[in-house]
Amino acid sequence: MLMKACTPSSVLLVCLGNICRSPTAEEVFRQQAAIAGLSIKVDSAGTSDWHVGSAPDARSQRHAKSHGYKINKLVARQVSANDFRDFDLILAMDSQNLADLQAIKDSIAESEDSLATLALFSEEDPTYCGSDVPDPYKGDNDDFEEVIERIESSAQAWIESWKAC
Repeated sequence: MLMKACTPSSVLLVCLGNICRSPTAEEVFRQQAAIAGLSIKVDSAGTSDWHVGSAPDARSQRHAKSHGYKINKLVARQVSANDFRDFDLILAMDSQNLADLQAIKDSIAESEDSLATLALFSEEDPTYCGSDVPDPYKGDNDDFEEVIERIESSAQAWIESWKAC
């Protein structure tokens, strides 16, 4: 399948610490894009530096693995100014992440024209309609399961939207 003009060549998925939502979304997105025949560079990062260098949360790893996603080798990193140059699309897991990303983009935008497009991860998803992907970090097993369900749904919605262009 040829990538359509509106399909980004690279996507960065962002949450707060890059240990729960965004690494899970990175692997889900990577797998779903491959199944759809799309060649897209996929990565993840966090807006904070709290967990830089850490593996994904053990609970996220366990729940992801039970759904066929291996995230144990991913390593948390913080979003950098270069990410706005290196990625076509940056998807935020929640509205606070989006606001933080917009502030970073605004601080570098004066000197550059072609920076990544920002959006909420669930923006294209008719099921979740731009709502936040809740942070499961302080939650229980059900919260981690809900995150995977939402991520699978929203990743598929983005892919379907690109296939439709």
